[in-house]
Amino acid sequence: MLISIQYSIDNMRGGMKIYIMRHGQAGLYANSDAERELTGTGRQQSADMASWLSAIEPTLDCVLHSPYVRAAQTWQVIGNFFTVNKVQVCEDITPYGDAEFIADYIRALVAEYNYETILLVSHLPVVSYLTAALTNGKHMPAFATSAIACLELNENDCQLKWLETSHSIS
Repeated sequence: MLISIQYSIDNMRGGMKIYIMRHGQAGLYANSDAERELTGTGRQQSADMASWLSAIEPTLDCVLHSPYVRAAQTWQVIGNFFTVNKVQVCEDITPYGDAEFIADYIRALVAEYNYETILLVSHLPVVSYLTAALTNGKHMPAFATSAIACLELNENDCQLKWLETSHSIS
């Protein structure tokens, strides 16, 4: 599998983009962590970020989102801003998911389907750990709610290009 992943990455035009988004602000109280819902502020922050990102990247090849309510709701809020080829609920991208496993899964998707853009909607701390896993430990940023990081994967490595928040884009 590593050979096919490397072959596909080596043959990509330019760099493929991985957008990692933390869900919008969520309420503190629910029957379980998985059931926490977005607040009104969380919905607005997410919509603001999606509006901003869709001006840069209107089409996404693949969206992966956590099954937790607040991540699914974030996708519901932002989904209409993009043209999307595939949306997948991914059981592994919950708050304490295995970042190395997720990074390998993303690389495999790129190799298998030649995706050029992937958006992942998930949680702290896994969004930070995933950024570190993809950039070989070079970056492990803190993500505010609704923050989006852009990583560029090319034949040699993966670089963090930017990290924006609803406050930094306004």
